[in-house]
Amino acid sequence: MMAMVTWEYALLVRRYQGQGRNFHVSFIWYAPDGTRRDVTAYGDTAIAHLNRVGREGWELVSAAEDVNNVQGSTEVHRYHLKRPLAEAPSGR
Repeated sequence: MMAMVTWEYALLVRRYQGQGRNFHVSFIWYAPDGTRRDVTAYGDTAIAHLNRVGREGWELVSAAEDVNNVQGSTEVHRYHLKRPLAEAPSGR
């Protein structure tokens, strides 16, 4: 019987807020265990962050963008990632 691959999932969120030269970009990592960590210091582009977590075995499975331009500008980019669990949990 073939072993079933089990996955863990994480979320990288890029948030851009501001107007013109007055803006702030942040990156937040939502880990599989539910913790949240500001990872902005690890890079200033989404590609830098995706390459970093890619080296840790994470694979991008989807991306979504929300833009709100009512007051100033806010962009939220969500990068959904997965990687195989090291060991399949024994539930039997």
